[in-house]
This record gives sequence, structure tokens and C-alpha cells, in this order.
Amino acid sequence: MSLSSVKEQFLRQGLPLEVIEMDTSTATVALAAAALGVEPARIAKTMALRLKDEDVLVLACGDARLDNRKFKDAFGEKPRFIGAEDLEAATGHPVGGVCPFGLSAPLRVFLDETLRAYDVVYPAGGGAHTAVRIGVGFLAEVTRAAWVDVCVR
Repeated sequence: MSLSSVKEQFLRQGLPLEVIEMDTSTATVALAAAALGVEPARIAKTMALRLKDEDVLVLACGDARLDNRKFKDAFGEKPRFIGAEDLEAATGHPVGGVCPFGLSAPLRVFLDETLRAYDVVYPAGGGAHTAVRIGVGFLAEVTRAAWVDVCVR
């Protein structure tokens, strides 16, 4: 369902994107980087976070980590990751395949400043064996993302 919802969004919106499907797992940054033959920083990891009033997605370089102080400054509260048991219900995607495409419900998407260092990045494509090659500017456009500075490398 998740992989198909990503493909359906690309087709419905006429986006020149395709899901790269692999035989090997891409469920972690390290696995995705190895499968794609790119440096881990080019993997645009998607973090699903639960705020008091909404769930949001934050994409950052694969080698970046969320900074609690920066996050609280930007969002006014501490970050809380959505638990694995609630992840698919919140996003429509399984663990290892969470991405900002083909979501089961609209979520606000944020891109961390760490992604600006790259022209092309690879977020997941809705499954634990998938990726999408996309320009960072186009990623911001397609997802209607706002830029934030909430991670450190």
C-alpha cells in the first residue's frame, strides 16, 4: 500500500520522479547509502515527530541528528518521535520506508538546513527497499516544505 501510494502521487501529480526498488534493505541510513552507492549524508532521513497538536515530518541529512534545543526553539516544545507502533497509522508508511510522499493524511513537512549542502538527496520511497532520487530544491517544492534549523552534524 505504501509504495503504491508514493507511485500514485507521482503519477497523479505528473512528477518526473520514480521509486528506486532494490533487493537489499534501505531501512537505515547506512543500508540505504550502501545500496545506492552514495555517502550517508545524501540519504534524506525522514523523522516522524509528534507535537502536542499535530504530527510533522522533518527531513535531514543522513549523518545529522536532531538537536533538542534547536528543535524546541523552532517548535516551542521538545521533540517526540512517533513510536513504531503508531508510525504506519500516522504516515501510511512502515518503519524504514517513511517519506514525505504518498502520505495517508496531510502532514506538514520541514527540511533541515543540513540538506542545503547537497544538490541531490535520496529519501525513502514508501518501503524498506526503496529510495527516490530528487533534487533538494524540487523536494522542497513537491512537499511544500518549510526550512528549519533543528539538526547538527
